Amino acid sequence: MTNDDYLSSRKILSWAEEDRPREKLMLKGKAALSDAELIAILIGSGTVELSAVDLAKVILQKAGNNLNELAKLSLKDLTKIRGIGEAKGITIMAALELGRRRKESEVVRKPRITSSKDCYEQLRPYLLDLAHEEFWVLLLNRANEIIRPVQISQGGVSGTVADSKIIFKAAIEHLASGMILAHNHPSGNLRPSEADKDLTRRICAAGKLLDIPVLDHLIFADTGYFSFMDEGLM
Repeated sequence: MTNDDYLSSRKILSWAEEDRPREKLMLKGKAALSDAELIAILIGSGTVELSAVDLAKVILQKAGNNLNELAKLSLKDLTKIRGIGEAKGITIMAALELGRRRKESEVVRKPRITSSKDCYEQLRPYLLDLAHEEFWVLLLNRANEIIRPVQISQGGVSGTVADSKIIFKAAIEHLASGMILAHNHPSGNLRPSEADKDLTRRICAAGKLLDIPVLDHLIFADTGYFSFMDEGLM
């Protein structure tokens, strides 16, 4: 650590905790930070005279306090600012380029579940042609769009364990608003067993308590599926 870095870090440590950019981001979220505070996190340190945030304000002033104009500055332009070497200049340029690419990238629409057939088609890549049982859940947002499929367990030819604690841990971690259960029968038999029905009832009851409703339970086979919802068992 250089003397400049040491003095700068001492300045940051003397601030109120909620005013330090990194700590502020953790306490209040990224949206609470100003442009200068975000740039300060990128550059990490200031100079003897300026904190990282003050130096970030100087950088912004160089671009007329306009991020679009800042993105147009070359590395040579940035390194003319006292306290900005090549490493910091490249970091700023890389961050702005990522922002530009994100803006230009196409927003991919998440698949939406409107029927048991939609669910079956989404699960085919995971459960097709398996010689053993697996238990999966499709985690959904409030619009019934898929947040992600999650494998809960993998078993043998005749069964697998579905632990409700693991199921709801995954749902809570991904802020799911609903879920669809699914497991395959390698034999091709689509009739639910009494154990399948009991498991469905227990997970549905837990979902009601946690406000994460279970919308369906599919038994998957390569040739078709059984939907608890379609058959009036939910």
